[in-house]
Amino acid sequence: MAFGSFEKGEEIEANAEINMVPFIDVMLVLLIIFMITAPLMTQAVKVDLPQASSQQVAPAGKPIELVIEASGAVSVNQQAVSLADLERVLSQFSAEDEVHFRADKTTSYDVVAQVLAAAAGAGLAKIGFVTDPVPAK
Repeated sequence: MAFGSFEKGEEIEANAEINMVPFIDVMLVLLIIFMITAPLMTQAVKVDLPQASSQQVAPAGKPIELVIEASGAVSVNQQAVSLADLERVLSQFSAEDEVHFRADKTTSYDVVAQVLAAAAGAGLAKIGFVTDPVPAK
């Protein structure tokens, strides 16, 4: 806090210091409020879910392997296909078929977007992106 003087003869100088005590008090009060209210927000709604047995669903058929190499070359089931013919080739498959999409990590986003647009245009909706797992440290 800034204190003044009662002595006569001295000029009163302006105090340019910022009083930090009120700011610290407010910060500590807010911290305590958040510490008290934070655990109350993490309570989940208790729901009694039904129990069911599940089994792994076997794929209906062999999935379509759609691969994009780093150079931008596209292949469908190990057969090279140009981007212009890709939608025509993919339209030969059923809409219920699964597509396993593999792309090199250095592949241009433009090529990936064109391939996905061709698959959507051919009516294929079940597209899964295949990745390599991250090695354990």
